[in-house]
Amino acid sequence: MELDKDSLADVVVRLRRAQGQIGGVIQMIENERDCKDVITQLAAVSRALDRAGFKIIATGLEHCATQDGDDPAQAKVDRAQLEKLFLTLA
Repeated sequence: MELDKDSLADVVVRLRRAQGQIGGVIQMIENERDCKDVITQLAAVSRALDRAGFKIIATGLEHCATQDGDDPAQAKVDRAQLEKLFLTLA
């Protein structure tokens, strides 16, 4: 299943933010910042990545819901793939 770029624009924004956060974590490690601060930032990055992943899945589900009538067999396969992806993130 392919999703169009426009429907994933929010995901790209989230991922760019996470990319910046990862750069910040690397800098914190290089500057020998306190372990607690580094872990706190890593947790924030992890949550940001999870939210991006769940947004992709939600967009896929929405896509499936609107495309059900086109090919029911393909919709079933798409839903199964999305469920597997969801469980990967859970």
